[in-house]
Amino acid sequence: MKAQDIMVRDVICVDIDARLPEVKAIMAQNHFHHLPVVENEILVGIISDRDLLRTISPFINSLSEQPRDTETLNHAAHQVMTRQPITAKADSPISEIVTWMKHVDISCVPVVDEENHLLGMITWRDLINHAKF
Repeated sequence: MKAQDIMVRDVICVDIDARLPEVKAIMAQNHFHHLPVVENEILVGIISDRDLLRTISPFINSLSEQPRDTETLNHAAHQVMTRQPITAKADSPISEIVTWMKHVDISCVPVVDEENHLLGMITWRDLINHAKF
């Protein structure tokens, strides 16, 4: 089995200059844990829910909120994303993707073409849903 056989093809992305409230809203509305970041339709990074937790102040909308807390919302995607994420090609074997995910401890792999255009995404859930037991 290859990446193209199980990848999700209709991937929602954000622009490199998208602000964190937009990123957070897209992730929440779609129940995503990862969001690809593109610049001119080229994959340049990925933002995880853990990246948002690390960056956005936990005091937002609380009695303890300070101006410095709300300033964390002004960050752009490129300021918090993981740059040069591990990617796969459409013809990459699933076994190779699983090996990378285990070795590097990641839970998703973008699938790209030769020019780094995003073709799809594979998450650990996709792997489980297509496993043959």
